[in-house]
Amino acid sequence: MDLMVEASPRRVFANAHTYHVNSISVNSDHETYLSADDLRINLWHLEITDRSFNIVDIKPANMEELTEVITAAEFHPHQCNVFVYSSSKGTIRLCDMRSSALCDRHSKFFEEPEDPSSRSFFSEIISSISDVKFSHSGRYMMTRDYLSVKVWDLNMESRPVETHQVHEYLRSKLCSLYENDCIFDKFECCWNGSDSAVMTGSYNNFFRMFDRNARRDVTLEASRENSKPRASLKPRKVCTGGKRKKDEISVDSLDFNKKILHTAWHPTENIIAVAATNNLYIFQDKIN
Repeated sequence: MDLMVEASPRRVFANAHTYHVNSISVNSDHETYLSADDLRINLWHLEITDRSFNIVDIKPANMEELTEVITAAEFHPHQCNVFVYSSSKGTIRLCDMRSSALCDRHSKFFEEPEDPSSRSFFSEIISSISDVKFSHSGRYMMTRDYLSVKVWDLNMESRPVETHQVHEYLRSKLCSLYENDCIFDKFECCWNGSDSAVMTGSYNNFFRMFDRNARRDVTLEASRENSKPRASLKPRKVCTGGKRKKDEISVDSLDFNKKILHTAWHPTENIIAVAATNNLYIFQDKIN
């Protein structure tokens, strides 16, 4: 018989969320973890399944007054009392559990002022943050919105220290992306082990890597056609208009059903995992 791999739950932490859970994050104390849904964040002990502490609750008394939801949350990698959560309004709140049991009042509030000249019908939707991740060092955090990845210094709340455009060529296509619901896709992002590079997914099975030191970026494709074992990936380029070069792909021929929402980077080595729909690709830095 074929070997069957089956996951069986060791513990079930139930009855603490009314809405879909969007994040779980284990604390650096290795004893507790948080779980977040649209309106609440709960703190659990890993050994206790039947009760949790509510540490953030943004539910208004009247649900008609609801203006934003929680989209992601994560604990700081070293300071067990600090966590962040992001919102659908494009803001990030950093909270300190030492200051009060219910962290409705944040310690730091990160928001980039909007450029009035670029405001459009879609501004609020595309500014919603789909993922937030602390760097391994704990000094920076990265956020992903629909069109870009931003790196924030925890000591500077007014604006990000880096903004990387993921697929700026889609700005002119927001209308059709709204009609086919793609504009609500939630892309994740991740750091490499040394925090010198970040990675996130895009459409057409493309994923993007940004080298923070060299200020270089590359678009690669995870597909069965071009990923034979040991074959090296060729950088891809998207043509937005005018004459298309031989190796370029036109923005109009991108497949929006092929999307990479989940990516992961090995904590110490240059190995990445990329989930493209129902295929998992693992790529390794070329060893000469």
